[in-house]
Amino acid sequence: MTARPVEPRCAEDAERVERKSKAGSKTSYALAGKRVWVAGHRGMVGGALVRRLATESCEILTVDRATVDLTRQDTVERWTAKVQPQVVIVAAAKVGGIIANDRYPAEFLYENLLMEVNIVHAAWRSGVEKLLFLGSSCIYPKFAEQPILEEALLTGPLEPTNEWYAIAKIAGIKLCQAFRRQYGCDFISAMPTNLYGPGDNYDLETSHVLPALIRKTHEAKERGDEQIAIWGTGSPRREFLHVDDCADALVHLLKVYSQPEHINVGSGEDLTILDLAHLVAEVVGFRGKIVSDPSKPDGTPRKLMSGEKLRALGWQPLIGLRDGIAGAYRAYLDEDGKS
Repeated sequence: MTARPVEPRCAEDAERVERKSKAGSKTSYALAGKRVWVAGHRGMVGGALVRRLATESCEILTVDRATVDLTRQDTVERWTAKVQPQVVIVAAAKVGGIIANDRYPAEFLYENLLMEVNIVHAAWRSGVEKLLFLGSSCIYPKFAEQPILEEALLTGPLEPTNEWYAIAKIAGIKLCQAFRRQYGCDFISAMPTNLYGPGDNYDLETSHVLPALIRKTHEAKERGDEQIAIWGTGSPRREFLHVDDCADALVHLLKVYSQPEHINVGSGEDLTILDLAHLVAEVVGFRGKIVSDPSKPDGTPRKLMSGEKLRALGWQPLIGLRDGIAGAYRAYLDEDGKS
């Protein structure tokens, strides 16, 4: 049985999008007056996006999990058809650190695939004007040349400790490219680096390295411990970006970027995990010794993304790492009632 061709349902047809892409990546899209759905608004990135979009004179749409389960296609499509967003930001994801990725590979692959597929497909069906899909720096090969250019995607094997999440995010990028190519949808993808800030996850079993260090160092200070141990050798280098800077960059991309290729979103600077631990200890006020635990995995040796494409579009981060960590620590104390 031959499948019937489906007419494009996005705001622009394929020919117009192709002309726009050939003209250059810098475009002009106004958010004022638009209905913008932030999928995943309760997460750290989603929350920062809601705060940032509040300054854009747009209508912000959100929906909680009890109302719309993003892993259910029929539910997502009914809700999207009802509210008719003009812009969609796919910030919904199942996320976690090395421990969580290692323990729950099925959930990290399955749930992330379901959410992104359902949202992107529903956006196409309802004629969304613009969609921004958020990936992760873990999409790149483990031993990619540094700083990592966007072109490094699919040029080598992934880091085994988070390949399930990475594969789901790569699929999301390709899905947006496919809808753009076949139906002319103005769907773009951005790859944030390691993020931190208000709304972060501080659970030591499921969190990423920076929030885990904040909690571990704070608790060690409160107990009067003489030392703390960090996972691995401490030699891997990581890049960090404050979540409010990330949200600002993403809003900027909605306004000026319209290309099939994904684009990196980072600070452009990195440091070793050991140096990060000492910086966190300084901010928190922990004066004990910091030791490494080589029996635990290091993960990727270095992960610094090139920010050339984003800088060329006129965006720069504003929040330095030390100031950002200080703000994140205050947020941790406030969120957990410790201050």
